[in-house]
Amino acid sequence: MRIGVLTGGGDCPGLNAVIRAIVRKGVDEYGHEFLGYRNGWKGPLENDFAELGVPQVRGILPRGGTILGSSRTNPYSIPGGVEEVTANLRAAQVDALIAIGGEDTLGVAKKLNDAGTPIVGVPKTIDNDLNATDYTFGFDTAVNIAMEAIDRLHTTAESHHRSLVVEVMGRHAGWIALHAGLAGGANVILIPERPFDLDEVARYVKHRFDTQYAAILVVAEGAVPQGGAEMLQKGELDAFGHTRLGGVGQWLADALEERTGFESRAVVLGHVQRGGTPTAFDRVLATRFGLAAIDAAHEGEFGVMTALSGTQITRVPLAAATAKLKTVPVERYAEAEVFFG
Repeated sequence: MRIGVLTGGGDCPGLNAVIRAIVRKGVDEYGHEFLGYRNGWKGPLENDFAELGVPQVRGILPRGGTILGSSRTNPYSIPGGVEEVTANLRAAQVDALIAIGGEDTLGVAKKLNDAGTPIVGVPKTIDNDLNATDYTFGFDTAVNIAMEAIDRLHTTAESHHRSLVVEVMGRHAGWIALHAGLAGGANVILIPERPFDLDEVARYVKHRFDTQYAAILVVAEGAVPQGGAEMLQKGELDAFGHTRLGGVGQWLADALEERTGFESRAVVLGHVQRGGTPTAFDRVLATRFGLAAIDAAHEGEFGVMTALSGTQITRVPLAAATAKLKTVPVERYAEAEVFFG
């Protein structure tokens, strides 16, 4: 078989581990050929690819990012884009495609597969919000980066008697905030799934200072106050209809300083959460996803995504993976609330 591989959406630690596993097993055990499409769906749209063999994937396991590049290109938002993609894949004699990405990338993959292009999906997002899989690779790395930052901020917050608000990624799901906040000993964790009461948050901060400690708050970028709305960096939409969020951390720091009388500062971790070398967990999970993806393609099972269920790698329909976002359940947030204040 001649198989195309692409990585779409935001970059993510572990992408190169997936690519390496697909190619190593696909070449060594099955004798398949691979094309690496550059920059997500922009690659097949513009017929931009390169041969992808074992020499090209040597040494990439610990590297962050993706050797194939990425983008948020959506062929369904471009007139004639889908027809161009299918024509280019046909011209390159591609028998199947392995698409590695999150909700948007795999949403395109599902539509193309339903239209007759054989595709296997691999779940990728630091947000851990893809349905039908327990974890996505990249999430563990992002949480560890955020946790390390929180660990360091505890000492400076207490030295200067100020509250520090740490803004982390999380548009509609607060998994990074929840896990990083719990692991880092945050005093308040705010997530998109639960609009927060600003006065209640201020009470938590005051109580923290009453006990002679400084407050550390972790807030997801998509968190909103009760009766409020998401805070935007820019108003324009990307190819998948998303606005760029940001600013809730600074807004919250300013509001808390006004209400509590204690100095407050905001720290925005931003893209540092998705950069750099992946953790051991993410390297192993990404590798297992890649091995399972090439197995599915070799066996001719398309329209599926590799997934983690417990400790086992399974295959689930792409439709199940993209049907809805996996958000933080009420009971998981209740676990964190025990430590507020």
